[in-house]
Amino acid sequence: MSIEILIIDDNSDIRNIINDLIIDAGYKTRLAANYNQALNEIDKKLPDVAIIDVKLDKGDNDGLELLSHIKTKDKNIPVIIITGHANVEMAIKALKSGAFEFIEKPFNQERLINFVNRAVENINLKNINKEFESKLFYSYEIIGNSPNIENIKNQINKISLSESRIFINGPTGTGKELIARKIHKHSKRKTGPFIILNGALLDIKKYELELFGEEKNNGAISYGVLEKATGGILLIDEVSEIPLDTQSKILRVLTDQKFKRINGNHDIKVDVRIICSSSKDIKKEIELGNFREDLYHRLNVFEINIEPLRNRTSDIPLLIEYFAQKIAFNYNLKKLDIDTNNSYLINYEWPGNIRELRNLIERIAILSPDTHEKISNIIKESLKTPGNEISKSENLLSVPLKEARENFEKEYLSTQLKKFNGNISKTADFIGMERSALHRKLKGLGIKELN
Repeated sequence: MSIEILIIDDNSDIRNIINDLIIDAGYKTRLAANYNQALNEIDKKLPDVAIIDVKLDKGDNDGLELLSHIKTKDKNIPVIIITGHANVEMAIKALKSGAFEFIEKPFNQERLINFVNRAVENINLKNINKEFESKLFYSYEIIGNSPNIENIKNQINKISLSESRIFINGPTGTGKELIARKIHKHSKRKTGPFIILNGALLDIKKYELELFGEEKNNGAISYGVLEKATGGILLIDEVSEIPLDTQSKILRVLTDQKFKRINGNHDIKVDVRIICSSSKDIKKEIELGNFREDLYHRLNVFEINIEPLRNRTSDIPLLIEYFAQKIAFNYNLKKLDIDTNNSYLINYEWPGNIRELRNLIERIAILSPDTHEKISNIIKESLKTPGNEISKSENLLSVPLKEARENFEKEYLSTQLKKFNGNISKTADFIGMERSALHRKLKGLGIKELN
């Protein structure tokens, strides 16, 4: 990766000294001599690192304005602030605005280069982490053999190559983003960007700025996600959280296939495929008046519904095995030996769904227990729920033998039914019982057969 550093200083001697230092250190440079030149350079192409003098030609703190402008475009770009008018208040203001470092004139040349090298190390590390996380996420597969997961896999195969908008419904932690990424990976837009807008995390005043971008009076442009996702896919996560007035503007964009930036005069054509997701019951939100029905129908050309993990228990052993292998590989450990039929794992409600299961496997990997008993203890402790402090063994000791046997049979048969997704034939084969006898036993114990 070729690192490019933007040097902004109105003093030509200092600008040239810094330029020579940076080139000698092995980096490429671009130069700007005043505020407007700097804006043009930033908007033309964002630098990897910026070195900015606080006082340019527009005012006492116009360098800090440029710092803020860069941070609105990409908060990860390191910016080194230099000044000949340093004071504690100025330093604090610069650092609070997101400056990577603050250095006074006349500056020590070696110290400046050390700051630059640290800034480059910082962005290289972030790029490596970003690339690793992206590869890691893309490397995850959609695991399961439940009817719900098999149906989703078939849906992805059918809709990936289309341009249809998609609405993904499912509780938090079930893998909605993973499904969206799989669609992107297999779509005609796979070489384009995959951009995420999380409706639940935004400040209510910033939705339109994030969506449409902004044209400022000084000519600077802040790009919104609709432009950042051009040629690719935009995932609007938790779309139900977007305010109604912004929803109406999104509807207009979908209708006209164009929009204007905030304070802009020119139409921007839309070239993006939109996928939306929600962990709320979107139809209930429509009934409550929190979401526009006409927008829902525009977004919901194709619908994918993910059931909570508790409704597809047959997927749990497969997910445990999968994450055990994946996480052991990531941590460079030997394969984790976890009992995939552990009753605690099968009978737990999993309110956090797959994310909670994966976090549990990762916790086991980090603690590295060396026996089955220790693994089981971690599972029990992690899945302990309030009001369930008395162990089942203590409960069994307090009842007559017949009742204890019935309680055990209920738990055992309920667990096996869940494991086989309610399939009576497979459950009967596994436990060594005739199908008709199992029906009678379930009826006698008052266990409802799963549909």
